[in-house]
Amino acid sequence: MVSELTGPLLKEVSRSFYLSLAVLPASLRPPVGLAYLLARAADTVADTRAIEHEGRVRHLQALGAAIRMPASDGIADVVAAVLPGQAAPAERRLLERLPDVLAAYRALDDADRARVATLLTTIIEGMTQDLRVFPGEDADKLEALPAREDLERYTYLVAGCVGEFWTDVHVAHRPRLRQWDRSRMRALGVRFGQGLQLTNILRDVPRDLRQGRCYLPRQDLMRLGLTPRDLLDPAAAAAVRPLFRELLALALDHYEAGWQYTLAIPAAEARMRLACAWPLLIGLQTLERLAASPSWLDPAVTIKVPRGAVYAVLARSLGAVWFTPALAHEARRLRRRVRLEI
Repeated sequence: MVSELTGPLLKEVSRSFYLSLAVLPASLRPPVGLAYLLARAADTVADTRAIEHEGRVRHLQALGAAIRMPASDGIADVVAAVLPGQAAPAERRLLERLPDVLAAYRALDDADRARVATLLTTIIEGMTQDLRVFPGEDADKLEALPAREDLERYTYLVAGCVGEFWTDVHVAHRPRLRQWDRSRMRALGVRFGQGLQLTNILRDVPRDLRQGRCYLPRQDLMRLGLTPRDLLDPAAAAAVRPLFRELLALALDHYEAGWQYTLAIPAAEARMRLACAWPLLIGLQTLERLAASPSWLDPAVTIKVPRGAVYAVLARSLGAVWFTPALAHEARRLRRRVRLEI
């Protein structure tokens, strides 16, 4: 059952992450894949607009309880409440299979189960915070994160913590990694995850604004004489550009930490290297397109790496993964391209 859940089901809900999971050594796929499916289910609960915010918070708490406490039996109520609000077939399928995902998670060994539970507790905290900071669903109730430290905290809760989990589970399963300085690698892993999340935030600004969420901190906007509502006008892109450049540069600094993490993986662990390199390579191309776009505040403009470019990245990385200098060169090349646009 686990292979079916972390194979076809996971591929339905995330083709991009499925690539990284599929390339991992077999022993790592159950804990990592099941953790992803549980996080994706929590995200589906948090995004179900047919349920008011406090109701979503309650359902997230029930899901968290089912993860932390095997005897918890509230998951059927969560599925019954959230399923009718799903239009996407993949999301419906995930919710229908959520009891199976939980059963497979509970069958993990004690150590892996504890790691997944710690991760999901943190992610659900971030999703709960998000629902309470942003009480509306449209631009009429637009709110913003107060300050830069709130953005940093949010990116840790929903993504940076994955770097800690990823490090711990790999060290536990891969003997070659047991000589790592785990504290240092966990810290690099946190920044790795924050960089990827910040990329998503910058890419999704115009759509998030129209759903009542501004992740660009209010204090930073005030410094430029702007309010969150000003950003609803795509023409404000020039006025907010200084802050946009700052956050692009911050994301790029996080990517540098992600590359330090990736290049510290022994070349013999090529599968793990690829699983880390792919999101970084694709993310850097996304940052380049964001930095070059004069229309990044326009909701009608979709900034996305074309499928052909993704395949080209994957092909180049397959040749470079065994050779640390070659992989480092590709990383530097892409970072330089982003910096030129910033």
